[in-house]
Amino acid sequence: MHNITPYSSPRYFIYLLILLLPIIIGLLYGKRFRIYDFFATIVILGTAFFGGNASQGLSLIAYVFFEMIVIFSYLRYRKKHNNFWVFTFSVVLAIVPLVFVKLDPLLKNATISLFAFMGISYLTFKSVEIIMEIRDGTIKHIKPTEFVRFILFFPTITSGPIDRFRRFQKDVLNVPSRDEYLKLLKSAVDKLMLGFAYKFILGYFFGTILLPKISILALSYAHQRPLGISWALVAYMYCYSMYLFFDFAGYSLFAVAISNFMGVKTPMNFKRPFQSVNIKDFWNRWHITLSFWFRDFIYMRLIFMMMKKKLIKSRVTMANVGYVVLFLIMGFWHGETWYYIVYGIFHACAMITNDAWLRFKKRHRKQIPSNRFTKYFAVFITFNVVCFSFLIFSGFLNTLWFS
Repeated sequence: MHNITPYSSPRYFIYLLILLLPIIIGLLYGKRFRIYDFFATIVILGTAFFGGNASQGLSLIAYVFFEMIVIFSYLRYRKKHNNFWVFTFSVVLAIVPLVFVKLDPLLKNATISLFAFMGISYLTFKSVEIIMEIRDGTIKHIKPTEFVRFILFFPTITSGPIDRFRRFQKDVLNVPSRDEYLKLLKSAVDKLMLGFAYKFILGYFFGTILLPKISILALSYAHQRPLGISWALVAYMYCYSMYLFFDFAGYSLFAVAISNFMGVKTPMNFKRPFQSVNIKDFWNRWHITLSFWFRDFIYMRLIFMMMKKKLIKSRVTMANVGYVVLFLIMGFWHGETWYYIVYGIFHACAMITNDAWLRFKKRHRKQIPSNRFTKYFAVFITFNVVCFSFLIFSGFLNTLWFS
């Protein structure tokens, strides 16, 4: 049997829903079958990580044990001490496996990616969040079984959304009332159907049917136009943006829907991002759990440190430095290629420009009109800025210019 990628085909959902049936029936009658939950998790993870080549599964097991050692060692230490450098060392240790995996393509060393498996980034975000909240004192106790259940929650393991431990615990430790669960079931079915439309219809149309044809056409202008710029390249930009959204949003809807079937209210990851009126609004709507994770655990902590150490006096400069650091890290997280780094720098510049415009607009609110037209114009500008950033992110320019 080959590894089965979660949510990769309609057939997968038939098997998955059959497996979830006892969980659904139990919740309808006010019970959680925790032993069966564990059994279902083993089955799903087994098909995803141990089918055919078991290397991914072994890497997952090694990763979980490694993170448990790091987290529970820090938890034991934190009960008596609170040294910043011990905390920093624990965070660094927690991200070491992910760093190895990200460096693997750069170094071309097959032995360095010991922890390579689907979803390692999302599991690392969860592990780091636990360490940071242990340091903050918001997580004082956590059992090994609770950690494993949180980290290996199979609906979200490969593609998110990124849940928070305390929010997740609140759901899994309680059983929703029958009326509440019926609402969750309806919501789950709605999200599942929308996810099918997004991924298997719209995502397929833009990504499998249109994108390869437009790509060939755009590449045909590589040596005919300066930098290969053509209307076909513009078409590629919009087509790839649509594909990226519908495919990724489809995966996220599947994860939230399956979570709802299991009585867990996993947060939504997308909220009509292409209706954003500015780039900051976009990041509050696009890959929400990731952008909020970076905001809470990197940007806000960096700003707080700069304020506490009085490294920068100007709050504007402080915010701008925070944007550059934040989006550079996000770029490197996607990969060590020039277009991911440029993608991060582009969004940092977009955020800095957006903040400058909002400050200018606030000072001249009487002279600058605000109506339905200006709102639609703002949405149009933001949409095109975002689509251009996705063109950079796609790596197509690398192929167009250097291949």
